[in-house]
Amino acid sequence: MGALFWIKRFLLAAVPLFAILAAVEWFKGSPRQEDYLSAGAWAVIAAGIFTYTSWRRYRHAKACGMCDDLAAARKNKNISPR
Repeated sequence: MGALFWIKRFLLAAVPLFAILAAVEWFKGSPRQEDYLSAGAWAVIAAGIFTYTSWRRYRHAKACGMCDDLAAARKNKNISPR
């Protein structure tokens, strides 16, 4: 998995998170520039942590318990992936 994959993964986490946080600020009735900057900063931080932990798990080849359970369930029950 190259750098482009991880950049896309970061953006797929950061953009919706920013939209959610900005919407919360807007619904609170305080649409100031500082609030949107804060939402952007928190979105970047959270997406960075998410992407880093995913990259680290991939890099160290750590198993994903939930993924393994889903694969086993599909195999046993012949459930097709969506």
